[in-house]
Amino acid sequence: MTKSQYYIPIGPIHPALKEPIRVEAKVEGEKIVEVDVKRGFAHRGIEYMGMKRNAIQALYLSERICGICSISHPYAFVVGSEKALGIEAPPRAQYIRTIIAELERIHSHILWLGVVAHEVGFDSLLFWTWKGREKVLDVLELISGNRINYSMYMIGGVRRDLKESHIKALKEMIDYYRIFNQEMKNLFLADPVYKARTRGVAQLSKEMALKVNAVGPTARAAGLRMDIRQDIPYDAYADIEVRGIVPQDIVGEVYGDAYDATLVRIYEIDQSVDIIEYCIDNLPEGKIMAIPNYVVLLSKIKRTKGEGIGAHEAPRGEVIHYFKYDGTRDGPAVWKVVAPSYNNINSWAPLLLGAEVADIPVVVAYIDPCMCCNDRIAVVRDSSGKIVDSTTLHRMAVEKTMRIKKELGVKE
Repeated sequence: MTKSQYYIPIGPIHPALKEPIRVEAKVEGEKIVEVDVKRGFAHRGIEYMGMKRNAIQALYLSERICGICSISHPYAFVVGSEKALGIEAPPRAQYIRTIIAELERIHSHILWLGVVAHEVGFDSLLFWTWKGREKVLDVLELISGNRINYSMYMIGGVRRDLKESHIKALKEMIDYYRIFNQEMKNLFLADPVYKARTRGVAQLSKEMALKVNAVGPTARAAGLRMDIRQDIPYDAYADIEVRGIVPQDIVGEVYGDAYDATLVRIYEIDQSVDIIEYCIDNLPEGKIMAIPNYVVLLSKIKRTKGEGIGAHEAPRGEVIHYFKYDGTRDGPAVWKVVAPSYNNINSWAPLLLGAEVADIPVVVAYIDPCMCCNDRIAVVRDSSGKIVDSTTLHRMAVEKTMRIKKELGVKE
């Protein structure tokens, strides 16, 4: 390392999201010339605990894997378990599952848009987007009783049916987000400062996305049309022609950067609204559980041998759960989980290499990462004694936005 170079060790706390991961960056001037991403700082043992409990208890645990996307893992859990156990959820339950999943996609994408707005210094946009997110959270609370951790899914169906009051609230929400999302397009995509600040930042090529096994909006922003709902349709998605949204569909070209990631997520909100509307208009009649008695369900699980893989397109990308039931217990003998951030974090190293220090928060937020809920703090001083912590990095990111504003002649 030369005299003009210095290390910025970030973590195990992250500069953008306070979750345990470590990034060691070698910096020369404002450019990152070497980077190493280290993970594995937290292990909660959820899979192990799930294999020591019955399937219903394990399903409850699966909802705690991710707090923001708390229905994504249960969705993959029930789909995988049903395949292993030879159970099929009733059509009405399948449609309700799809509605809840798309509601979660809306709230997750809006949350991400607020985060990335904050990272580039647009805090008023953060507050505005998160205020708009309240609408979908209110609907989720009305349907499930909770704003998060909805406990809606069950092996063989769903726990709660949709009432007329729920349908009415969903229709009102659809009208709300058709207007709200158009405003987001104007505030994010049509704003010259936001575009200048994010265009070319966190640029992931299609080839690199394939190399690092990127999934979800991260892969689609790079131009890869991959989506579990499209490629391996399940539940109501099998009745809907879902097509993964990529930048070339909207603007005719692909940069694979933070701007394209914004574009993809905003247009996916429109797509989610359309899917929910279709499911409401075509909601089948009938029961919501294949085996409504949980004692009978657990008895069947205890007598059944089988393997299954459940895959769900979560807001961050594909979630995969593998199960093996051995016919001797009422829970999974083997349970393995793959979350989308496991793949997408692989993109950090190539994205950070050559980037400016001020762009670290944007690169981090780009993939919408999720590690776990275990906070730590690290304060680092460079050779001059200056603190380089998450607050400093955020300030540098905002200062770069201000410089771009000045260059573009935008007045406050």
